[in-house]
Amino acid sequence: MTYAIIGSGNVGSAMAGQFARARIPVSIANTRGPDSLQDLVKKFGDMVSAKTLEEALAADVVFLAVPFTVVETLAAALPNWAGKIIVDQTNAHGVPPEVSAGRLSTEIVAGLLPGASIVKAFNQLPAAVLARDPSQDGGKRVVFLASNEDAAAESIKSLAVQLGFSPIFVGRLDEGGRLLHIPGPLVLHNLVEHPCK
Repeated sequence: MTYAIIGSGNVGSAMAGQFARARIPVSIANTRGPDSLQDLVKKFGDMVSAKTLEEALAADVVFLAVPFTVVETLAAALPNWAGKIIVDQTNAHGVPPEVSAGRLSTEIVAGLLPGASIVKAFNQLPAAVLARDPSQDGGKRVVFLASNEDAAAESIKSLAVQLGFSPIFVGRLDEGGRLLHIPGPLVLHNLVEHPCK
């Protein structure tokens, strides 16, 4: 599997750091181009490579670490998203209610990216917490996942384990995804799972 992060702000940088820590190659892109990412790449080392948006979107798994309002513009970058796993890290914080019209933000993202398998994940933690070593006090930081696609969910769950997290699947987008939608009850909770003794 190949991995890419779209977005180089706090959330994208946090994810890049986790890939680098786990020694898993990942590409990162933004709308400003690879030259704008050189400092970030130097910070994280050889596991993180700067790419054009087009190059990054060729990955099997794409992390959307961009503002929710940018997704519609990004969607036009590919005519068909079939076969890709999209990890939706966006949060519709501050988006007027009339924009969502009662829909969850991830349901809107899924509608904008036809054919993609959407997994809501890595979005409930503040970026500063997401950037920390997932191992804490003998346990592992929890990340929640929601998806309508079992295979995609299992793939991202496996990746989360490789990255050092403790992933918990909370159900379909219209069920578990509601728990991860601002102001859902799982958002902004920094939970650590310890082995049962």
